[in-house]
Amino acid sequence: MREIVIGAAQMGPIQRADDRAAVVARMIALLDRAKAGGCDLVVFPELALTTFFPRWYIEDQAEVDAWFEREMPNPATQPLFDRAREHEIAISFGYAELTPEGRHFNTSILTDRAGQIVGKYRKVHLPGHSEFDPDRSHQHLEKRYFEPGDLGFPVWRNMDAWIGMMICNDRRWPEAYREMGLQGVELVLLGYNTPSANSQRPDETLETRLFHSDLSMQAGAYQNATWVVGVAKAGNEDGHALFGGSVIVAPDGLVAERAETEDDELLVHACDMDDCDFGKATIFDFKRHRRIEHYGRITAQTGVIRPDGTTG
Repeated sequence: MREIVIGAAQMGPIQRADDRAAVVARMIALLDRAKAGGCDLVVFPELALTTFFPRWYIEDQAEVDAWFEREMPNPATQPLFDRAREHEIAISFGYAELTPEGRHFNTSILTDRAGQIVGKYRKVHLPGHSEFDPDRSHQHLEKRYFEPGDLGFPVWRNMDAWIGMMICNDRRWPEAYREMGLQGVELVLLGYNTPSANSQRPDETLETRLFHSDLSMQAGAYQNATWVVGVAKAGNEDGHALFGGSVIVAPDGLVAERAETEDDELLVHACDMDDCDFGKATIFDFKRHRRIEHYGRITAQTGVIRPDGTTG
């Protein structure tokens, strides 16, 4: 048995006026609860240190850069790293990263139980748009503020498991899971901030949106025989509703734990990495059953090209 007790640390809303110190204090409180619950690893959401600022159109670059972290850890987040090290709990969380070269990424990191950063992932599948759209009820400007991630989908050996990360919209793309699945991933850590309503689909219900979120993560878990820990930032954030629905999904695709609120909430589950073995060896034995000679189109083109040459 290779058991990791995981805490999925869902966070309630972070308002635009909230400073980093207040947010980090909430994260530490969740970390303390995780220690009491016997957790080895705690996973926080995407952009865990700030409100979801891509909902606003901002022209002043200095104002944009104020939402970004230039180093990690930094003075604001050092108390979180210190507490995690004290508790001997590994952590993963998302933030907006500004590199020394001036590049902007939507990033997640993973530490070991000694508080050392052992993995970094930059969001690949950026949703939304890059310019102000007057037809939207709210903006979604990730393509304006972030570059697509440039690190691919790596996995890292940590706590005797192969661990990978993805962020929010990545969960809807089967290629993201498969890239890690082909590296033997056993645990996928995923943070998200997802609106409760779609401005492009006003008829879509919250129930449907939650179903699609679950469907993406459960399918990725089952088809790659891996644990998936999906952790939300949720609630009414600056007048914009984000749904919760944080889950811990087992390698058989079944939900092992599910959040019940849209507030700060900790899900705890003992995840046995050996539970991945049956699916990897029997149901989806990639080495024996994959037929890569038929998959060339997946990486040869992006949009749809029909057999008659029309596109869509």
